[in-house]
Amino acid sequence: MLRLGLTGGIGAGKSEVSRLLSSYGAVLIDSDRIAREVVEPGTPGLAAVVAEFGPGVLAPDGALDRPKLGGIVFADPERLRALNAIVHPLVRARSAELEAAAGPDSIVVHDVPLLTENGLAPLYDLVLVVDAAPETQLDRLVRLRGMTEDETRARMAAQATREQRLAVADVVIDNNGPLEELEPQVRKVWAELSERMADGTGSAAADPGTRDG
Repeated sequence: MLRLGLTGGIGAGKSEVSRLLSSYGAVLIDSDRIAREVVEPGTPGLAAVVAEFGPGVLAPDGALDRPKLGGIVFADPERLRALNAIVHPLVRARSAELEAAAGPDSIVVHDVPLLTENGLAPLYDLVLVVDAAPETQLDRLVRLRGMTEDETRARMAAQATREQRLAVADVVIDNNGPLEELEPQVRKVWAELSERMADGTGSAAADPGTRDG
């Protein structure tokens, strides 16, 4: 098994890279999706969140009111740490279950938006960073997602810097160009990962020579 950590700043194109890798045969473990699943109605995770933050964080249908909870935690670092202390262990446990269910010959891609921020790079055999310049991120988020420039800059400032992400990267995909330039790069990376597996070096220490881009 080869365990690949995938990350990138908001608007860099990480979701498209994960989609492409999955289409080639990777086992995708999406941390954001799991984080939502572990606090769905009826889960111990949601019960723990309500115990910590009160029933006011629930919507009328009993689901988590994410905007309301977000308004609490993003204005108070202590409350954010309390939320992370509930959710992060549940996400790690579920991710481990999904990884264990993958076959020994699998290439498992862990899509982790905050991989750099949380110091998770050592957990993976290789770290792949989808890279885009800040001005590219800003343009995409404003033009394609309809975010305001101030909102976009605030979201980017809350994440690791471009330099911090690149510092933990073993493989870099440059996604500053148009979408049609992305797929050939991802396919090349997939071929190299598959070759590592075929050579029996899937879980070997990262080789600086694999840096791409």
